[in-house]
Amino acid sequence: MRFYWSLALPVLLGGLYQLAAAQSTPQRSLLALSKHNHTLAIVDPTNFQVIARLPVGPDPHEVIASSDGTRAYVSIYGGGRYHALSVLDLVAQKALPDIDTGALNGPHGLAFIGGKVWFTAEGAKAIARFDPATNTIDWIMGTGQNRTHMLYVTPDMKKIYTTNVSSATVTILELAELPPMGPPPGAGLPPGAQAGPPPGPPQRRMDWNEMVIPVGRGDEGFDVSPDGRELWTANAQDGTLSIIDLAAKKVTATLDAKIPGSNRLKFMTDGKYVLISSLRLGDLFIYDADTRREFKRVPIGHGAAGILIDPTETRAFVACSPDNYVAVVDLRTFEVTSHIDVGGEPDGLAWAVRE
Repeated sequence: MRFYWSLALPVLLGGLYQLAAAQSTPQRSLLALSKHNHTLAIVDPTNFQVIARLPVGPDPHEVIASSDGTRAYVSIYGGGRYHALSVLDLVAQKALPDIDTGALNGPHGLAFIGGKVWFTAEGAKAIARFDPATNTIDWIMGTGQNRTHMLYVTPDMKKIYTTNVSSATVTILELAELPPMGPPPGAGLPPGAQAGPPPGPPQRRMDWNEMVIPVGRGDEGFDVSPDGRELWTANAQDGTLSIIDLAAKKVTATLDAKIPGSNRLKFMTDGKYVLISSLRLGDLFIYDADTRREFKRVPIGHGAAGILIDPTETRAFVACSPDNYVAVVDLRTFEVTSHIDVGGEPDGLAWAVRE
């Protein structure tokens, strides 16, 4: 009897493992990258159970989901050397062919707006856009700045913001309509001829206006306030926070926050508080957005990277890379309530919501 049980046990355990591995992806999922394991964890946000771990490329840094929640895109960074976005089918729970970004080396910051993947290319000093429908990169815009890193695209796709770490600047791109084109320079009319309207209907001409705003040294993590009025940056090298008035397009305050190694910055959904993580320090820093003063520090580990605010509940997820877990922070009590094991050296976090 013992002999037969010893044979049956591995089969039983294997069947249970397959059953667990076959769990369907929740309609609303937390996505978490492991830089050490080169995986993307799909996590059920109700019980923090890891549903699946999917393979991605080496050195994954950021992740974003498609608007319908069926695909995930992961930037394969490599310190500006690599040139790929990993693609994952979140429903079938499998990896799809990578997107080769070609000369757009070092993809990092990501956004999914208007059915397309927007990404920074740090090694190329550029921003680009990938269209999944045509499987092509259909737009590129250079920034002329060093280490164009994180990215924010407004829902109407008319404004883009980036932090440029080594240039200590923020780039603002605004889509604007240009005046109609006149005749070529030097072109004239024959004697006695009169100028008439150009043939055909007038064509609308659009282009991007760029403004570069100096901020603190090592600016990396940033966010735009929910009302769209301010942009806050976390400046890792001098430990300050820069606040930009987006209407005036200028820095209106520099806060001596004393947060060395500040990595990510996120506004809470109601805009009341700002959360800042640090790769060097063990606390999550909470700032009051109105008073612009530190409100609280939450001990979470030995350093932190990615921050994700839950838009439907009062909690935040913080990737504690040195501690190999994602901390769950209650935003009512500002206390850590749980830890999630998503793999070694967690970093990028995102939501995937299926329609």
